Amino acid sequence: MARAALVTGAARGIGRAIALGLAERGFDVAVHYRSSREDAQRTAREVRRRGRRSLLVQADLTDAEAAAGAVARAAQGLGGLAVLVHNVGDYLYKPIEEVTPAEWSGILDSNLSSAVYVAQAALPHLLAGGWGRIVFMGYAGAGQTVAKPHITPYFVAKTGVLLYAKALAARLAVYGVTVNVVAPGVAETSVTQPLREIPMGRAAYIEELVDAVGYFVGTSADYVTGQVLEVAGGWNL
Repeated sequence: MARAALVTGAARGIGRAIALGLAERGFDVAVHYRSSREDAQRTAREVRRRGRRSLLVQADLTDAEAAAGAVARAAQGLGGLAVLVHNVGDYLYKPIEEVTPAEWSGILDSNLSSAVYVAQAALPHLLAGGWGRIVFMGYAGAGQTVAKPHITPYFVAKTGVLLYAKALAARLAVYGVTVNVVAPGVAETSVTQPLREIPMGRAAYIEELVDAVGYFVGTSADYVTGQVLEVAGGWNL
């Protein structure tokens, strides 16, 4: 089994922290970025400081061919691929009646289509090793049939990621590949901080999200697939 992982959107923020967390857990890491090359280079250097190999992968993952190329470069550069953590996804806060067609398709492409394109491209590499992990970053409360009038396209997209993850999980379990979702609520890096809405009264620490991903990629989660772990302090219950 290749101890190699691809983390999308790993130049900074949560993705960067996940990449470093995987390095600390013994994985070589392909650091994906779209435009933040200098930040991605810093992430890669930090991975190497932890004693693991790292390489940069640039791509717009809303393009299926570009996504497939990014996965291929990651697998070739690291000698295989065992873990995919998909962290890409733009956010839009806007009343639904004001959302333009371009904004609608852009949010769905960024959050949902990108997840499908990257995962589909990664499957042959994960299956080849007979052991694999896919972890999607979701959204706490996604899947509920409730009104979210200011984040509708984002909520629809993240619900789609959840349904896609479950379908993949059902198909891939027999091959030793698990598929799960880590669903943050409000993190310490989130643009908005509605702490009064959170039962625990605080935002999630980034390390708590990293630990959730670490659980799903570890051997203690060998029998766990198709699940959503909400790291949200009771938000959106």
